[in-house]
Amino acid sequence: MSDLRMEPELMTSRRMADLVRADTPIVPKRSIAGRALVAVVAIMTFLASLTTGAVMMVRSAASEWQSDVAREVTVQVRPSPGRDIDADVQRAAEIARGIPGVGDVRPFTKEESVRLLEPWLGAGMAIDDLPVPRIVVVKIPPGARPDLARLRTALAERVPGASLDDHRAWVERMRAMAQTTVVAGAGVLLLVLAATMLSVTFATRGAMAANRPIVEVLHFVGAKDNFIASQFQRHFLLLGLQGGLTGGGLALLTFALGGVVLDVGKGTAGADQLSALFGTFSLGVLGYAAIAAQIVLIAGVTALTSRRTVNRTLETVE
Repeated sequence: MSDLRMEPELMTSRRMADLVRADTPIVPKRSIAGRALVAVVAIMTFLASLTTGAVMMVRSAASEWQSDVAREVTVQVRPSPGRDIDADVQRAAEIARGIPGVGDVRPFTKEESVRLLEPWLGAGMAIDDLPVPRIVVVKIPPGARPDLARLRTALAERVPGASLDDHRAWVERMRAMAQTTVVAGAGVLLLVLAATMLSVTFATRGAMAANRPIVEVLHFVGAKDNFIASQFQRHFLLLGLQGGLTGGGLALLTFALGGVVLDVGKGTAGADQLSALFGTFSLGVLGYAAIAAQIVLIAGVTALTSRRTVNRTLETVE
């Protein structure tokens, strides 16, 4: 009687073994769990790629801002009672031109100085009675290092009411903003990778539960754990690459469309603000390389996470 009871089990095992020998994949290539995982990986890769691209563009724009600001200093001449401000402005410009390493020196006229205040005070206001300071813009050629301390001292001695602003505070703020953006982007990227690992873990457990009888038969016929784990790892690596390429491709398409929109809307307030924040909205070679490396990284995390989950599951199979 015991032999009769064992016969159906042996026949079932033989059928399963024949199914494996017939090159039937251990993990079904097309399954609901697989399609869901591809969608999750694509979404995660899309978000990670957007984060990486935005961080790189902001960092590049901040670097350009710092470079532009560092190549220019401003001399401010405030009107003083009993003094000719036009003469003081010309004297400040001559002092600046006499400093080695200084490039172009351009004093602003009264009308130009007034126009600088229009965004805050409005156009057409009578501000003749206001002590509007005059500006002298001093350009610094690339690579030049003029003695700004000497210029500041000379202005204080020879032009009462004159002061030198080297925009150091603005440079420090922009540097801090760029560093904060990079740190925040790295944090978002780590969260995306963690969410991807959790998604892969649950998807792999579902696949293992659905294919547990096949795994048991493979153990029965003597298959090694590494062989079984490698089948799942290869399967999820392909799913990870498929989802990563989809999400990364959509992110690149988003950046390309953003560049087109900026070009079309050039000159408008919104486009100018985006250009000021993100620059030309172009990733460059480094940006494309970073997104490509991100796709490979997420696919690798998907494969390694699946192998780890499979190995843990196999420990429970007797």
